[in-house]
Amino acid sequence: MMRWIYWSGWLIFRSAFRSLFGLRVRGAENLIEDGPVLVVANHQSFLDPPLIGTLYGSEMHFLARKTLFKEGFLRWLYGQWNSIPVDQEKPDMSSLKTIIRRLKEGNRVLVFPEGARTMDGSLGEAQPGVGLIAVKAGAPIQPIRIRGARRALPRGSAWIRLARIEVHIGEPIRLSKAELKEFTGKDGYARMAKRIMAEIGRL
Repeated sequence: MMRWIYWSGWLIFRSAFRSLFGLRVRGAENLIEDGPVLVVANHQSFLDPPLIGTLYGSEMHFLARKTLFKEGFLRWLYGQWNSIPVDQEKPDMSSLKTIIRRLKEGNRVLVFPEGARTMDGSLGEAQPGVGLIAVKAGAPIQPIRIRGARRALPRGSAWIRLARIEVHIGEPIRLSKAELKEFTGKDGYARMAKRIMAEIGRL
């Protein structure tokens, strides 16, 4: 795999977020740089995945709409960016299993618990799938709150606007095996998802 493609994109986006959007990062000392990490953040804009990716000095794995993988070049490019295809219309276990497997392999994976970009800037409810991933993978959970990305590129807009973006990084959630057992089954996954969203909301 040609890793220079990933890091070229990383450098371009990192420079753009700092020069064009005056990116401010709060709580950088909380970042987990080693080992598997389930990164969870609110979803404001298409800018969010590269924004979160540039916070880390090692590679991130992302979710991307399945439809983006139809074209030859885009399919190849998203593969170089460690993207995992997800069918937003009909979510299935195969995507969840892929995410869990990559976490267990020691990778960092970004998931947006809300499942879709916000319409008005408010936080939505977390989908139970993120709870399932958290419980099954057992990896540390890194909550992140994004502010300003919706103003820069709101849902439904094709034009980027200059707006200050801030990212707040919370303390990691580390659950013991005993604690994880308390969140098994559909009800447990839903409670875990709510807990994750609550941590994001506190930032």
